[in-house]
Amino acid sequence: MRIVYTDVLVVGGGLAGLRAAVGARRRGHEVIILSLVPPKRSHSAAAQGGMQASLGNTARGAGDNEDVHFEDTVRGSDWGCDQEVARLFAHTAPQAVRELAAWGVPWNRVQAGEREVVVDGRRVSLAERPEAHGLIAARDFGGTKKWRTCFVSDGTGHAMLYAVSDQAVAESIPVHERCEAIALIHDAGRCHGAIVRNLVTGELSAYIARATCIATGGFGRIYRVTSNAVINEGIGAAIALETGIAELGNMEAVQFHPTTIVPAGILVTEGCRGDGGLLRDAAGHRFMPDYEPEKKELASRDVVSRRMEEHIRAGHGVKGRFGEHLWLDITLLGKAHIDGRLREVKEICQHFLGIDPARDLIPVRPAQHYSMGGIRTDASGQSTRLAGLFACGEAACWDLHGFNRLGGNSVAETVVAGMIVGETMADFVESSAGDLQVSTALVREFLEREQARIDTLLHGDGSENAAALMARMQEIMTDKVGIFRRGDLLESAVEELQQLLVRSRSIGIATRRPGANPELVTAYRVQKMLKLALCVAHGALQRTESRGAHYREDHPRRNDADWLKRTLARWPDAGQTLPTLAYEPLDVSRMELPPGWRGYGAKDAIAHPATEARAAEIAAIRSAFGHADRYTLQQALMPFEHLVPEPFRGRNERLGDTQ
Repeated sequence: MRIVYTDVLVVGGGLAGLRAAVGARRRGHEVIILSLVPPKRSHSAAAQGGMQASLGNTARGAGDNEDVHFEDTVRGSDWGCDQEVARLFAHTAPQAVRELAAWGVPWNRVQAGEREVVVDGRRVSLAERPEAHGLIAARDFGGTKKWRTCFVSDGTGHAMLYAVSDQAVAESIPVHERCEAIALIHDAGRCHGAIVRNLVTGELSAYIARATCIATGGFGRIYRVTSNAVINEGIGAAIALETGIAELGNMEAVQFHPTTIVPAGILVTEGCRGDGGLLRDAAGHRFMPDYEPEKKELASRDVVSRRMEEHIRAGHGVKGRFGEHLWLDITLLGKAHIDGRLREVKEICQHFLGIDPARDLIPVRPAQHYSMGGIRTDASGQSTRLAGLFACGEAACWDLHGFNRLGGNSVAETVVAGMIVGETMADFVESSAGDLQVSTALVREFLEREQARIDTLLHGDGSENAAALMARMQEIMTDKVGIFRRGDLLESAVEELQQLLVRSRSIGIATRRPGANPELVTAYRVQKMLKLALCVAHGALQRTESRGAHYREDHPRRNDADWLKRTLARWPDAGQTLPTLAYEPLDVSRMELPPGWRGYGAKDAIAHPATEARAAEIAAIRSAFGHADRYTLQQALMPFEHLVPEPFRGRNERLGDTQ
């Protein structure tokens, strides 16, 4: 029995995991990172458009600050987010982007003077301030009042990932590549590490840690068409679910990005529309102003995706050999702009479509892109039910995003949450709560259990085909648990997914070698992925309202009176075929921004009974603190600074700040 001991175990080598590892290591603790692939090949590299941080350097970003970013995030979430976490995030994001600059991320910079941009389909001239020259620039993104998205052309994630990975190398943090955590070791409500399978040799090992962090990204591969990498199968969230103790939050909240290329499903960044690109239909008509006359192509992602699908349903789609689609037009941006700021988009179009986006329209249609749901944590990033287990990034339901994520807030969350979780894990390890008291008997029990499961797959007499089960799961999720949801389809999805889960317990494989064995990997992963799919589908069926990316055609109104609460899923019995659901109410009486109209569609939400009273309280506080600075006012509305780790409590500075 091979046992590896460390202070901190980070499962996942993308941006969130790397930044958390760097934070814990700089506090003097031993850290090990597990990664399916070399860290610089993590899915974080696919992030294109940018990260949001309220620097306020550009002409169209002037006046931006944490208050504006906070409000955009809450409205974008359709009031589903944790507002204290949103405040914590908006406060820390400017520090994160400046830290990354110091680490070598080559952010695009402001150039003083006149420049020409495309806004609303027209070329306009902007004048950048001389005092902003050389500062970090920003572009426009959907659902925001200010130009806030800091960017490195359209390779932002790539640049960030390389910089943070290099910091991990500089800190001498070991990365155990081609290693997969397949179960968490836990006892008496305390996580002690993970059982890990070497994907090359097949050997199982136990990694014992005082703090364990899941940072494995999303679970997009439970869908057939997704912008997610093939490694984004949600196994980190699944092994937390399989403890029977840790909870997953808001799993039905799944985002579909408006612009993925047809048929490959590869993302083309929101930066295309932020820089002035337009959406057109089969007739060449720009249709988004017909639906959303104010924000048009830059409405929130859930809104744009629904409008695109509605337009196709109305008969305006472009018919092609791979089904219907719409057009993304960035030709008006010009070749020089595309070559300079959208070069990855250009290469994707050339390699996967054989077109030049400077001359040709790009065929696009919405596809699964992001998972707002994940391991439920508190504001510090620790599981609310399993001590010693932390999560950050897309694998977590920290609940920054609620039921819809703003573009640019995800890649920002990876580094911000990584900064915070790195500090809180170090605090945990240094406290008495972080003391390790785990017996080798317990470790052996978990290791032998996982080995027995693998042996059953390798040597059992099952007849089910893992790849076929995977494909059918993906078809069900795409066809029945997509952008538009309906009770009868969700019921059908839940019923068939349950059947698939039962069948997955009788998988047989042809390749019986214990080492590098993709068939075996598919077999044990699909069993876990089906549980995640059931959390999504069952949660969506029970939530009889529409909120953010969760849109029920049979319940089209947002219902704060009954559903202003977070879905919590557990799987306490390995033999059950449905998750056990519970709900966590959102406390309106503590909200800085009480529920209201997002700015899209009809003003027909069913109000929460406490909303009116809280809105009156907020108005009274604002009146009483009318002459105070914005920091004092904010603390009176909803204190959050106690949640900020000590190193990050300083105020952010901006050009022209007077308070």
